[in-house]
Amino acid sequence: MPRIAIQTEIKANRNIVFDLSRSIDLHKISTEHTNEKAIVGKTSGLIGMDESVTWRAKHFGIYQNLTSKIIEYERPKYFADEMVKGAFAEFKHEHHFAESNGGTLMTDYFNYKSPFGILGKLADKLFLKKYMTELLTERNRIVKQFAESEKWKEIITE
Repeated sequence: MPRIAIQTEIKANRNIVFDLSRSIDLHKISTEHTNEKAIVGKTSGLIGMDESVTWRAKHFGIYQNLTSKIIEYERPKYFADEMVKGAFAEFKHEHHFAESNGGTLMTDYFNYKSPFGILGKLADKLFLKKYMTELLTERNRIVKQFAESEKWKEIITE
C-alpha cells in the first residue's frame, strides 16, 4: 500500500492550523483547479468526529464522487479521515499537528490502495502517487498561506 508523507512548517498557532486543515471551505479553495465541490454531508464549515463529506471533482478528465469520514479526532493534535466510497480501493489520511519552534509542524500521512490490482499498482508507479503528492502539497501550501496571514479569519468563524 503506497504511503505519502509530507511535513509542513507553519508559523502559526496549532489550533488555527488544525481548524484550517479540517475546513471544508479551505479545502474548496485548495482544489479549485479540480473544480471540487462538497455535495453531500458536511458541505461547509469545520468537519468533526463521525462527520462525512462527499466531494465531486474532476480528476484525469473524469468527474468522480468520493465520500470520506472523520474516524479519529483529538483536537488540536490529530485527526484522520477514511474513504467510505470512491475511486480508491481504500485510503486513510492522517493529519498530525505538533508545536514546533513557536509554530506548528503539520505532518500528513496518506495511505491508499488503488483499484484494479496490478493495473492500479502500475498507475501508482507511473503517475498516481506523484499526482496525489502534488494535491496534498498544494492543500498544505494553502493552509500555510492562510494560517500565516490574517486570511484564516475569513475561514474560521466558529
